[in-house]
Amino acid sequence: MTLTRRKALTLGLGGIAFAAIPGLSTAATVEELTAAFTGGAAPGTSGITLTTPEIAENGNTVPVSVDAPGAVAIMLMASGNPEPAVATFTFGPAAGRQFAATRIRLAKTQDVIAMAKMADGSIVQAQATVKVTIGGCGG
Repeated sequence: MTLTRRKALTLGLGGIAFAAIPGLSTAATVEELTAAFTGGAAPGTSGITLTTPEIAENGNTVPVSVDAPGAVAIMLMASGNPEPAVATFTFGPAAGRQFAATRIRLAKTQDVIAMAKMADGSIVQAQATVKVTIGGCGG
C-alpha cells in the first residue's frame, strides 16, 4: 500500500477531529492515578515536603517544588485540572538529591498533590491548596 499525500492529510485531519470530540478523553481521575502509583498501599504523610504558593495570581505558571529524601519516584497531580496528572519524576541510584521543581498550569483553585514512592516501597503524600485568581486552563 502506498501512502499518498491525500491519504496522509485525510488520516491526519481525521485524527485531529477524533481527538477534538468531547467525551472521548482518556484522562484518568486522581483516584485512578493514585491507585496505579501506589499499587493499593496506603500513603503516609512524613518524609515529603510540597512547596506551593497559597495564592497564585496567574494560573498559567504556578511554581511547585517537592523534596522527598530517599524517594525513587515522585508524582505530581492537580485535582481540579481537566487532566490531573501533571508530572512524574524518577530518580536513579546516582541522584544526589530527590528534589523536583517545576511550574504547572492550574485551571482554578484546587489541591496540588505530591506522592513519593520511597526506596523501601512505602508511599508518602503531601497536599496543598492553591487559590488561583486568574485561571490557566481555559478559566
